[in-house]
Amino acid sequence: MKRLGLARGLVAVATLAILAGACTGTASPGASGGGAKAYSIGFSNPGGVGNGWREAMLCSAKAEAVKTGEVTKVTIIHHDTDANGQLADIRSLIAQGVSAIIINPADPDALNPGIAEALAAKIPVVAVDASVTAPGAYNLSNDQVQYAYLGASWLFKALGGTGDVVYMRGIAGHPADTDRDTGFKKALSENPGIKVVKEVATKWDPATATTQINDILSSGLKFDGIWTSGVDSTIVDALKTAKHPFVPIVGADNAGFVNQLLNETGLKGAAVTNPPSVGGAGVKLATQILDGKPPSATTVHVTPELWDNTTDAGKASLKAAADPKINPLWPLGLTIKDWTDYSKDEVIACKGPGE
Repeated sequence: MKRLGLARGLVAVATLAILAGACTGTASPGASGGGAKAYSIGFSNPGGVGNGWREAMLCSAKAEAVKTGEVTKVTIIHHDTDANGQLADIRSLIAQGVSAIIINPADPDALNPGIAEALAAKIPVVAVDASVTAPGAYNLSNDQVQYAYLGASWLFKALGGTGDVVYMRGIAGHPADTDRDTGFKKALSENPGIKVVKEVATKWDPATATTQINDILSSGLKFDGIWTSGVDSTIVDALKTAKHPFVPIVGADNAGFVNQLLNETGLKGAAVTNPPSVGGAGVKLATQILDGKPPSATTVHVTPELWDNTTDAGKASLKAAADPKINPLWPLGLTIKDWTDYSKDEVIACKGPGE
């Protein structure tokens, strides 16, 4: 596989944790035998419009579809909706006769009827970023519990085990947010001196998060640290604009935040990796299934890493990852070793088959 010259953490995050039993997905008709493949991929993303991570995920899927040489069309349904709306989107993709469906699930259970209908039509389903419980579906995601646990543990340690924190979550009810809440509260239970003084759901939307932190600042609420679910650089910008002293902050490996961690005087923080390239990895997994070469298990986890600007090792990782070419709101983990094949420029170009 092609290994790009990104930071070690961006490509080494592909440690695989095989967690489930034998697969049950079925390749679509014509997936094996002679002749060129001509698969169509449907992708349902029910939230995060305007969120850099979600945009990079979809671009990753398009770029990997091109590199497979087997996908002729990618149909993306990308809008802000709930689980019922995503269920309708899945059924729409089934009606369009796609070869495989990739979903970033809005709920771990509510989509199961649509997934069952897809599997009955011999259309494999791959959930990325978060997991679903539907029998026969495949799950490929960052370990979201560990993601939150790493960042929260770092933050609480940075505060010396005591203090008040602002807890800025993602989309309420999204499986990844639920998993992150589990990891955050695990770290919280290990640090009884830490108190959450404000909890908000940012919807992973920078504008919403900016409004929320400005409201907190205007209220006069005192806090000693901030944990964000990937809306990090906008929070740093808001603190600067309000001339509020920096406090330790945790975010994701977004390009803008990494740059801030390296260059903002007085800012103490950590970025936790969360590669949006699970979108491209989902496409690769889907084509493997269609080719009659499914993996031996239905769940694959990518292991996150933490890069802080308070240790030499963390600073080295941040410096190696930083890239001024990347949109500040995009994550830097644009590839996953063994699971994506495109170049960085190809994912930035965001072109799918035939585009």
